[in-house]
Order: sequence, then C-alpha cells, then structure tokens
Amino acid sequence: MEDHVKQALEIVKAQASVRNMTEEEINSMIKSLSEGIQKASQGAAEEQVSEEQHPAVDPKKAIREKSIICLECGKSFKVITKKHLAKHDMTPEEYKEKWGYKKNQSLVAKSLARERRKKMQEMELWKKREIKMPGR
Repeated sequence: MEDHVKQALEIVKAQASVRNMTEEEINSMIKSLSEGIQKASQGAAEEQVSEEQHPAVDPKKAIREKSIICLECGKSFKVITKKHLAKHDMTPEEYKEKWGYKKNQSLVAKSLARERRKKMQEMELWKKREIKMPGR
C-alpha cells in the first residue's frame, strides 16, 4: 500500500474513533485525504527540484555595487552573514560551492568591500608601530 493511502487511513481511523461515521463518509474521506496528501508531496518534491535548479538571480550578477542578492531566497543585503545562511541550512563554504563562487570570494556588496579595503590600507597594519615605553 502506498504511503499517502496509509497516512490517509491513519487520519480517518483517528477521526472515526472520536465520532460516528458512515461507511460512505469513511471511504470519501480516505479518497480525498490520500489524493490531497499525494498532491502535496508531489508539489513539495517539484518545488524542491525547481528551487535547486533556478537561483533567485544569475550568480554572476548577484554581487552588485550596493547590495548582494541571496541566491537561495532572493533577498538583498549588504553582507550575507553566516546567520542568514544558517536559515537555509548552509555554511558560507557550502553556499559558495553550490553557486560556483571561489572559496576566497567575500559575500559583500562591492562598495562595502572597497570601503573596507581602503580603511585597512589607511591603517597600514603591516607596518610595525613603535611601542612607546614609559619614561623614554
């Protein structure tokens, strides 16, 4: 017996234990529930397949000047965070691999990445700073 019919039988069995039902009611309820469960499971499977094949936008165009588009849900951000990707049950590494980004690609809008790079260059962290000792 198919799963959707088994699930429908369980539901009708529970319903029949609570109230009196005629044979006709039981049969029609089993039929309608099994069809509904089957359609819902097929719809969910088709949705999952289409979701994997079609990103919200083209991955090459997702990283924009002032925003980055999440390819999973289509929302726009300045930065796609680990916390957001956790909602999709993904890590940044899995996200990059799935959508064909390089491992060192940052998930940040272009303008924000430029600002960060400029600020780091201004800070010149690669140069050693003089350590001032008290009394010298």
